[in-house]
Amino acid sequence: MKLYHNPRCSKSRQALALLEERGLAPEVIRYLETPPDASTLDNICKALKMAPSALVRFKDDAARQLGLAADDVRSRDEWLALLAAHPALIERPILVVGKRAVIGRPPDAVLSLL
Repeated sequence: MKLYHNPRCSKSRQALALLEERGLAPEVIRYLETPPDASTLDNICKALKMAPSALVRFKDDAARQLGLAADDVRSRDEWLALLAAHPALIERPILVVGKRAVIGRPPDAVLSLL
């Protein structure tokens, strides 16, 4: 069980607390400090059953600074490379359990994998 976590994000903190309240100790990956590479992001997207662009926080300042929009036409590999290079764009938190994953928005969504 891995939780891609940003401790500055209230939703991420809430998701971690929900897991810990149930006696679970996920491997916490502070993805801003240790960003996942494109291959790892690809596996996460497959587990989520989502395209990489679905992980992009388009309303974030970083997305605006890069001129990104939800209707941008890019290949899967281009989106993965962009997310790997700019991990602040990644939606959070993400819980991965085996070959399944869920975005913890709302935070109690992480409980669906237990």
